[in-house]
Amino acid sequence: MTAARTIDAHLHLWTRSEGAYPWITPELGPLYADFGPGDARVELDAAGIDAAILVQAADSAADTRFMLDVAARHEWVAGVVGWVPLDDTAAAIDALDDLSEERRLRGIRHLVHDDPRDDFLDLPDVRSSLAEVAARGLAFDVPDAWPRHLGAARRLAAELPGLTVVIDHLAKPPVGGDGFDEWRREFAATAALPNTVAKFSGLHLPGVAFDESSVRPLFEVALDLFGADRLMYGGDWPMSVPHGGYASTWRVMRACLDDLAPSELAAVLGGTAERVYCLE
Repeated sequence: MTAARTIDAHLHLWTRSEGAYPWITPELGPLYADFGPGDARVELDAAGIDAAILVQAADSAADTRFMLDVAARHEWVAGVVGWVPLDDTAAAIDALDDLSEERRLRGIRHLVHDDPRDDFLDLPDVRSSLAEVAARGLAFDVPDAWPRHLGAARRLAAELPGLTVVIDHLAKPPVGGDGFDEWRREFAATAALPNTVAKFSGLHLPGVAFDESSVRPLFEVALDLFGADRLMYGGDWPMSVPHGGYASTWRVMRACLDDLAPSELAAVLGGTAERVYCLE
């Protein structure tokens, strides 16, 4: 496999006046700011990244529209993972119909980790809505799945084999905690389903140094379980800003890929994203 371009499969933008981002508060320090396409392009160019997929940062139609408007103006935006109200099937279908002409919409996501409902992915309306998502050729991203939602994501993938389920950030493994072995078992069970994919992204974990010695073992677990053809790189910018920013994150993550065969490297750095999100 030869990737035509290097793709960051997980990048956020937000202009707080454009949508509701209730989680972005002054306590977040440098994240309590606006991050626009010009800022992102500077970071991507410096790292040699050709394109990126914008991923929702709020469960709102306004955030999705903001990303799609950016995508319409900037060719480096390869796709958008947006939001629809999955817990109301009729409303979800209406929203998907409204977005049906948006070529750059390539996936749907819901901030399950911020939703108080532990059973969100098991709700009948959510299942019905995601069947419709699958029928329209869109993938479904699951953020921060461990510990509340990884098992539900596995059940979802098993019951909707036509839906590609993308596990963001390797499900946020609990490094250094008692739950690591349990995470690995559930992660392996999820990876055993052929319609699941994982993002090598978002691994600035609490209490864990972000360096090659801590990140490489996580990548090697994911590579063993998913294979390169079901893994994709994501920088998770600007969430990386408090931890040194895009460049330092890219250096660590790229170093973890040094031992891959050329075809595997091409998959992780673009080929998997091209296929999973059906990018033009």
